[in-house]
Amino acid sequence: MNLEAIPQLQVAPDVSSGAPATLTIGGQGPSFDGLLDVDGERYAMADFAGHAILVLIFSSNRCPTAKAYTDRLNELQAKYGPHGVQLVMINSNDPHLYPEESYARMVSLSREMGYTFPYLFDDGQYVARAYGPTRTFHVFALDRERRLRYEGRFDDARVAASVTTHDLADALDDMLAGEPVRVPKTKPFGCSLDIL
Repeated sequence: MNLEAIPQLQVAPDVSSGAPATLTIGGQGPSFDGLLDVDGERYAMADFAGHAILVLIFSSNRCPTAKAYTDRLNELQAKYGPHGVQLVMINSNDPHLYPEESYARMVSLSREMGYTFPYLFDDGQYVARAYGPTRTFHVFALDRERRLRYEGRFDDARVAASVTTHDLADALDDMLAGEPVRVPKTKPFGCSLDIL
C-alpha cells in the first residue's frame, strides 16, 4: 500500500496542536484595521484612540450565552462610556462553517438587540488569531497604552439574576482609578470559537 497516496486528515487547531495562545496580562494588544461594522463603516484600533479603555468582546450571532448579555452590554456601555470606556464586539466565527454567523445576520441582530457599540466582522479570523479567545463571550480590556489588563468573562453567570461577581465592571473600576486590576484573569464561558 502506498501511504503517500492516502489523503491526510486536516484537523482544526486546538491547544495541543498549536491554536493561537491567548494574549497574556500586560501584553500589548495587537492592532487591527479595516474591520467592517454593522453600520457599514470600517474600523481600526486607531479609531478608538480617544478612549482611555478599549474592551474587545469576542461574540457570536448564534450563541445563547452571547445573546443573554445584550442588556448588560448596553448598560455597561451607558455607565462607563462617559468615563472613556468603549466596548467593541467582534464576530470571528466563520460564516462558511456556521451560516448564521454571516455579516448580514450581524446587521439584523444588532438592530434587533439594540446594540449601542460597534459590532465588527473579523473576516478571516485575523483578530481572533492575534488575541486567542477560546469562547464566544471572551472579554479583553485594554488600557490607554492598549496593554491587556483584564481577560476572561463578563461576569459569573449567564442569567443576570444569578450574577454574584461583576468581573469586567470591577476591572474597569480598578483601571479607571489607576489601580492594578484585583482579579486580572477569569475563565470565560459560552460557546466554542473555532479558529480555523
